[in-house]
Amino acid sequence: MTEPSSAVSRRTLVTAIGATAAALAAAPAAHAAASGTPTAPAAPAPAGQAARTVTVPATRSRSAAGRAAAGARTDFPIHYVGVSWDGPRRGGAIRLHHEGTGPGAWQPLAAGCAGGPDLPAGAAGAGSAQGAAVLVPAGGAVGYDLRLPDGAANLRSTALDTTQGPARTATLSPTAPVTFCGVEYLSRAAWGADESKRFKNGVENSPAKYYPLQTLTVHHTDTPNADADPAATVRAIYEYHAITNDWGDIGYHFLIDEAGRIYEGRWSGDDGLPAHDANGNVVTAFHTSGFNSGNLGVALLGTLTGQQPTAAARRSLTLVLALLTRTHGLDPQAHVTFVNPVNGVTKPVDLISGHRDWLATDCPGGTMYATLPALRAEVAAL
Repeated sequence: MTEPSSAVSRRTLVTAIGATAAALAAAPAAHAAASGTPTAPAAPAPAGQAARTVTVPATRSRSAAGRAAAGARTDFPIHYVGVSWDGPRRGGAIRLHHEGTGPGAWQPLAAGCAGGPDLPAGAAGAGSAQGAAVLVPAGGAVGYDLRLPDGAANLRSTALDTTQGPARTATLSPTAPVTFCGVEYLSRAAWGADESKRFKNGVENSPAKYYPLQTLTVHHTDTPNADADPAATVRAIYEYHAITNDWGDIGYHFLIDEAGRIYEGRWSGDDGLPAHDANGNVVTAFHTSGFNSGNLGVALLGTLTGQQPTAAARRSLTLVLALLTRTHGLDPQAHVTFVNPVNGVTKPVDLISGHRDWLATDCPGGTMYATLPALRAEVAAL
């Protein structure tokens, strides 16, 4: 059984990045992962070149808690409804209201994925997840009603519009494309993250903490497949995680859409190294409640209970996992003992695992989960 590795220094990580990029350059199929664009590191921007800007819709939301969260009407089209509660995970339902047609049929609320922050040692519930969290596509509804299982408490719900809000301008690096280990990705600014949402009452809600990387966990987002606007879905997940669930940020370190595009997740600083600090440690996110610190989460956009990810998404996932395991000197086919440095919780687990290996959840979908042994072999072969 392999024990967790120690942290890598900034110098070691940067050296490993260069070696990894060079080694993976010999794997053309993997290198085609991101979007068919060249993946060599971008050249430095000419001196004095102005930063680029992009325009994205500001997220509109309406949140409520307790009894008031059981129903809402909005003056904007609802893209998603985020719902979370404590208690029984099964038995909830939602019905959507559309303009001119009134309320639709009641639909069951799937339990969703179990995420949340790590609790300190000795805290009640450390290492476990109770309750449910669901992000429901709403298709432009103007309202909704909720029906929760008996015994549910602490209900929170949020109506979200991430496509038609007022225009908001974000500033990007003057270099294009943005790359990590030679692989192109969409930075938080590029997909439209509003960094003010990381703050609550003027204070950062979940200040970044960093620990050596021990394990990597694969998720699916349990959102619609064939997504026409995946960046809008990433913004919805961000709002839901950061505001509705009060985590202070998006729960994953990286997300990958069906076209193979890679999205930067949890904020990790301004040094240009996604998911890491300047010393090569990994920022703690919120993807696997009780087991987050030292555990990096990669989420495939979509629902993979009855279908495989697209070939492009699978290639990008394989490449991201290969880059991370190589740069940190980890064996992708190892079985390890994870030790949470925050609360001392331990768990024997595959170094590359699925969310359900940690907690009671369907994530990353039964179809995807069945292919994890093959995924580990593919990562090791790169």
